[in-house]
Amino acid sequence: MLVLLPPSETKRPGGEGAPLDLARLAHPSLTSVRERVITALVALSTDPDEAARVLKLGKTQRGDVDLNAVLPEAATMPAVDRYTGVLYDALDAATLDEASRRWLATHVQIQSAAFGLVAADDPVPSYRLSAAASVPGAGSGKRVWADAVSEALRVAAPDFVLDLRSEAYSALGPVPHGLPSAYVRVVAEGPGGVTRALNHFNKRAKGELVRRLASSRAAVGGREDLFAWAEANDVDLRPGERQEMLLVER
Repeated sequence: MLVLLPPSETKRPGGEGAPLDLARLAHPSLTSVRERVITALVALSTDPDEAARVLKLGKTQRGDVDLNAVLPEAATMPAVDRYTGVLYDALDAATLDEASRRWLATHVQIQSAAFGLVAADDPVPSYRLSAAASVPGAGSGKRVWADAVSEALRVAAPDFVLDLRSEAYSALGPVPHGLPSAYVRVVAEGPGGVTRALNHFNKRAKGELVRRLASSRAAVGGREDLFAWAEANDVDLRPGERQEMLLVER
C-alpha cells in the first residue's frame, strides 16, 4: 500500500541534513520537473514584491521569500519532519519507534508543490509554494505536476493507493486509471446514521490514521485488507461512493 499525504503551508525551520540532492528523492523521473520549478522559484525570489504577489503572501509572511532564494543551498530534514500543522502534529512522526519510521519511509509519500511526490524520509529544505500558485517560468502546479506525477505512480505500480491528499493536491498528481485506490473523506455520523463532512477535524483524523497504520506496521494489499485492518484496530472506515472511503470521526 502507498499512502499519499498533502504537505503543509507551515514548516519546521532549519535542519541538519546536507543541501537538497534531487538524486536522493523518490521518483527520479520527476527530476527535470523539479529542477524547472526550483529554478523558477529562485529566480522569482530576486524580486520580493513580485514573489509576494505570486505566492499570495501577507505582510507577516514576506520573509518566506528568503526561503526560496536559498532553497538549493539550505539544510534539509526528512519531509515527514519538515511539515507541521494539524495533520503532522497528529501523526507526530518524531515520537514513532524505528520500525514505525521505516514503515513511513516505505509506505508514505507527500505531494509537494515544489518537489512533486516525495517519500516520507526524503530530505527536503524549507520553502514556500502552494498548489494554487503559478510561478513564472514554471506554470501552475496542476500543469507542472499532474501528468508527471500520475506517470510516476503508474510506473511505481503499488498494489493499492490510499489517497489522503486534499482535492487541491490530488489534482497535482491524480492516481492513474487502473491503479487500485481509494480517496478518503473524513465525516461525522449524525442522527439516523447520516454522515456529514468534517473540516476542522479532517486533517487531525488523517494524521491519526497514518500514525496508527505506521504503529501497527500495517500490511495492506487492497481495499479488503484495509477494511480488515480497520476493524481489528477499532477504526471506523466505511465504503463510500465510487472509489471513496469514509473515515468516521467519533
